[in-house]
Amino acid sequence: MSQVRIDWKVLEDFTKKIFVEMGMRPEDAETEARVLVWANLRGIDSHGVLRVPQYLASVQKGGMNPDPDIQVLRETPAVIFVDGDHAFGPVVTTFTMERVMEKAGEVGIGWGLIRNTTHQGAMGYYALLAAEKGMAGIALVSNPPNMAPYGAKARGIHNSPIAISVPAKEHRPLVLDMATSVAAGGKVDLAVDKGVSIPEGWALDVEGNPTTDPEEAAILLPFGAYKGSNLAIMFACLSNIMAGNPLVAPTLAGQEVRPGTQNSVVAAVDIGTFSDLEMFKENVDDLVDGIKGLPKAEDFDEILMPGELEDRVHEERAEEGIPLPEGTVQNLREVAEKLGVEVPEGL
Repeated sequence: MSQVRIDWKVLEDFTKKIFVEMGMRPEDAETEARVLVWANLRGIDSHGVLRVPQYLASVQKGGMNPDPDIQVLRETPAVIFVDGDHAFGPVVTTFTMERVMEKAGEVGIGWGLIRNTTHQGAMGYYALLAAEKGMAGIALVSNPPNMAPYGAKARGIHNSPIAISVPAKEHRPLVLDMATSVAAGGKVDLAVDKGVSIPEGWALDVEGNPTTDPEEAAILLPFGAYKGSNLAIMFACLSNIMAGNPLVAPTLAGQEVRPGTQNSVVAAVDIGTFSDLEMFKENVDDLVDGIKGLPKAEDFDEILMPGELEDRVHEERAEEGIPLPEGTVQNLREVAEKLGVEVPEGL
């Protein structure tokens, strides 16, 4: 597989310029580029810059809104309800996460519900924002159906991701970031860019048959059978339905939903409201050390914590550059040409 490596700062600046040409305000374009390249830095390439061509297509189809009128619909000391006006996900999600962290600092908890956002990138980014402030962070999202519920062979629910992050003292913050499907949809897109097959059990084709061809993959499968399926159903209730913006049932009934629409929850908890923050961090360290000190199962050299592998990739890629498969590079070049953005040397 052919690939190139590019400095993350160069890639972020290039990506920002692309988003500005799509019609975004410079500060919003900077936020969008930062979140995507952060995912690439951590090895979450399925949620990185490979998404750029998809975003351009969504803007052109009237899905994603590069110049949104974000509005606060309702607010209490602990809660905020935001309409994103179909903003690029990182723009409205960062805005809302910052507000819920402020609320958590004042009353102990902040809960944000976002209606009418679009693709948010890697959800771990937002949960980690809270952990870096000494808080616990949560972020989840639900879209129109792209996954088969347990027992079905057709789309019936979204593979809603969830992220949770908490701080530690000597260790890096723990960051869980997972979809409710066996693999995120972006990993199928990445397989297309790499020109490789996907593992069995990831997806079904449009007829509901198992497939390992990423070009044929049309329906994702839930992890843990009914467990991932039922989590996704409950996440839809907490986001789409609670926001008064149901996306699953209308889609299944044949009603049109604006392309790319999704709803999301972000939350922050002030740990100091419940216990001493430094003691909490020390106890997380003890938890990590205790688990990592357990006897290793056969074929395992170590026991990894949530987010630990991504932290290591981040360190390596920050120094050595971000590897991009040729398919992703070619797609970025085509977008740059369409928008009149100069392609940086080496890309």
